[in-house]
Amino acid sequence: MASLRQQIATTALTLTKFRELMKRMQENRPQDDLTIVKKAYDYSLKNHEGQTRASGDPYLIHPLEVALVLAEMKMDPIAISAGLLHDSVEDTSVTIVDIRKEFGEQVAHIVEGVTKISKIDFATREEQQAENLRKMMLAMVDDIRVVLIKLADRLHNMRTLEHLPPDRQHKIAEETLEIYAPIAHRLGMGKIRGELEDLGFRFLDPVGYEQVEKSVNARRKQGEAFLAKMEQIITHKLKEAGIQARVESRIKRLFSIHKKLQRQHISVDQVYDLCAMRVITRSLQDCYAVLGIIHNLWRPVPGRIKDFIAMPRPNFYQSLHTSVITEDGTPFEIQIRTEDMHKMAEEGIAAHWKYKDGPVSAQDEQRLAWLRQVVEWQQDVSDPAEFLSTLKVDLYPEEVYTFTPKGKVVVLPRDATPIDFAYTIHTEVGHTCIGAKVNGRMVPLRHKLHSGDIVEILTQPGHKPSRDWLGLVRSSRSRNKIKHWLNLHQRERAIEIGRKLIEKEARKYRIALKEIRDEDLLKVANSYGLGKADDLMSGIGYGKYSARQVLAKLLPAGATPSIAGEIEAEGLTSQPGAIANVVRRVFGDHNAITVRGQGDMLVYRARCCNPIRGEGIVGYITRGKGVAVHSVNCPNVTNLLYEPERRIDVEWARDESTPTAYPVKLTVYCDDRFGMLKSITGVIGDAQSNIRNIAARTSNSQASVEVVLDIADLKHLEQIIAGLRKIPGVHEVQRLQKI
Repeated sequence: MASLRQQIATTALTLTKFRELMKRMQENRPQDDLTIVKKAYDYSLKNHEGQTRASGDPYLIHPLEVALVLAEMKMDPIAISAGLLHDSVEDTSVTIVDIRKEFGEQVAHIVEGVTKISKIDFATREEQQAENLRKMMLAMVDDIRVVLIKLADRLHNMRTLEHLPPDRQHKIAEETLEIYAPIAHRLGMGKIRGELEDLGFRFLDPVGYEQVEKSVNARRKQGEAFLAKMEQIITHKLKEAGIQARVESRIKRLFSIHKKLQRQHISVDQVYDLCAMRVITRSLQDCYAVLGIIHNLWRPVPGRIKDFIAMPRPNFYQSLHTSVITEDGTPFEIQIRTEDMHKMAEEGIAAHWKYKDGPVSAQDEQRLAWLRQVVEWQQDVSDPAEFLSTLKVDLYPEEVYTFTPKGKVVVLPRDATPIDFAYTIHTEVGHTCIGAKVNGRMVPLRHKLHSGDIVEILTQPGHKPSRDWLGLVRSSRSRNKIKHWLNLHQRERAIEIGRKLIEKEARKYRIALKEIRDEDLLKVANSYGLGKADDLMSGIGYGKYSARQVLAKLLPAGATPSIAGEIEAEGLTSQPGAIANVVRRVFGDHNAITVRGQGDMLVYRARCCNPIRGEGIVGYITRGKGVAVHSVNCPNVTNLLYEPERRIDVEWARDESTPTAYPVKLTVYCDDRFGMLKSITGVIGDAQSNIRNIAARTSNSQASVEVVLDIADLKHLEQIIAGLRKIPGVHEVQRLQKI
C-alpha cells in the first residue's frame, strides 16, 4: 500500500513538472508543434522508471528541470526533447540507435553530443576531463544546442549539489567555476553564468561565501532603500527629458563581489558597484542621452566610464557603464542599454541562436568563431593537462584592445606582447617577427601592450621563432604556434643527429647506413614501440636510445668491430660507461634515481631545483648529458617540457645500498638576538644533519642565516624546517632551490 502511495505521489510530481514545461513552451513558442516533446517525456518516463536521484526524488525530475531551463531560453521542441532524453543513453538500456529510430537524426545527434564518455578507459582523471571537453568543443561548433543542454544539465546539478558527498561537491563545484561558468560567459549568457558562479562559490568555499553573504546582507536593507530612492530620481528626470525607458536595480552577485575583494584587496564598503542601476532604453541614441542626464545629476568617478556599445566585448556584450557618487558620498554603478542589448546580456547566444528562426546570422557565426579557434589550437597540443590549462586561460581572458596601423581592432589577453599581436595577425607574421613599433616608437618584444596602442610589426624573411618567446607570450594561440614550430624543427634536428650517431657507430663495423634496409630499421623501431624509422632516429638524437644498442639489433649475431684501434680512435665512446663517468663527476652520482622501463640510462639531478629523495620528480631528456631530473615544482619545468616526446618517467630507487646525502640550502629569517645561531645549529645537530656552510647577515635588529645542509630525504628536511620554525624569534624558513 505504501509503495502504491509513493508511486502515485511520484507520478503526480513528474506530471506537474511536465505540465509546467508545456505551459512555458506554449507561451514562448505558440506556433510550434509540441508532439515530439510529449513523446520524449513518455519515453523518458518509461526508461527512467524506478530510478531515483541522491536527493530521493524520482530521476525523471532531473531531465524535466533541464528541459524547463531550456524552455526559459526559448529553445525549440528538438532541443527540449533532447534535454528530456539527454541521460537516457548513459543511465538506461536505451542506445543512440533507439533514439534515432524513435526521434530522428537531429535529436539523436544532440543526445550523442551531450552523452558523457565515461565508459572509455582513460589513464588519468585529468585526461578524461580534457577529452570530454574536446568532444564538447567539437559538438558546439557542429550544433550549439549540445552546449546549451550541457549548461542546463550542470545548472540543475548545481542546484541539487547538497545531496552529494563533500568530495564530490568540491570536484563538481571546481569544474563548474573553471569550465562551465566561463563557457556561459563566452556565450554571453550572463544569467546562467551568474547562478553557476554563486552556486560553485557556495560549495567550493563555504566560509568565504558565508562571510561575503553576511557582509552584503548587513548592507542589503540600506542598499535596497538607497536604490529605490535613486530609481525614483532617475525615472523622474527621464520623464522630464521625454525619454521612454525602464529602470531596474540590483545588488551585485556574491561571487563577483568575492572576486573583486580578492583582486583589489578591498573591503565590501569600497565596492563601487555593490549597488547597481540599469536603465533599458528604446534606442541607441537614448542610451547616450541617458548617460548625459546621469552625469548632470551626479559626479562621475574618473576612469569608471566604459563604452561597451562602441567597442563590444568578445562575447558581444553591449552596454554603457558609469560609476557616480551622490551628494552624500555614496558610490553606485549605472548600466545603460537597449532592450535588444539587455536580452543579449542576459541570454547570450540563446537569444539569437542558429536554429531559432531562419538562417544563421553573421553575428552568431562570429560568436562561434572562438570555438573553432579552440578546436584548431588544441590540435597542436598533445598533452591533456596543457590543453586543459590552455582552455581555462582562453575561456575567461581580460582583454586589451589594440589597433593595426590601418585601424583594425585586435583583441589580446592582458599583458600581451607584440609577439602575441603578430601571431593574431597571421602565423607567418609571428614566425618572422623581429621587432615592433608601438604608437610610432620602437619597443622590445617583451613590451606589454595597453588598450589603445597602435602596433606595427616588423618582419624579416627567413627569421625563426625563439624558444625564449614562450616566456613572453600571453595568448595560447601564440604559445601553441611557437611550440608547434619548435617541436617540428627540433625533431628534424634530432633525426639528423640520430642518423649521424648511427652512421658513426656503423663505421666501426665498416657498414654504411644506406646498406641497412628500411624494413630492418622499421622492425627495430617497432621493438621500441615506435611506428616509424624517423621516430627511432629522433629518439637516438634526443639521447633516449643508444646508437650502439640500436645497431646491435641490426647486425648479425656475434658481429664485432673490425679493428680495435678504430674503437680507441673514437675516444671516450670506446670505453664502456666512460661518458657516464665524466658526466657523473660533473653532476654527481645519482643511482638513487631510475628511469621507468629503461636500462642503465645516465641520470642526473638538475641544479636549478636540486630535487631530493621523496619529492615528486619528472625527467627531461637532454642532448649528450642523459636525463635531467627536475622537481615537479621547478619553475623551469613548464618551459622545458614543451616537447612531450622528451619527457620521460623517472622514480626514486626503492632501495639505496649507500644512502645519499643531498645538499640543501635554507634561509632562516629571524630576530638578531643573543644565542640565535646556537639554537639554529642545535636543531640541525639534533636532526643528525651535517652543516656544509653557514653565513649570517644582520640589519635593524633582524637577521638572515643561510645554511647548506646534508639532507637524507624530504621527510628529514621537513623535520628540520619544522624544528627551526619552533625557535622563538624565527619568522620564516625558506628552502632555496639553487645552491
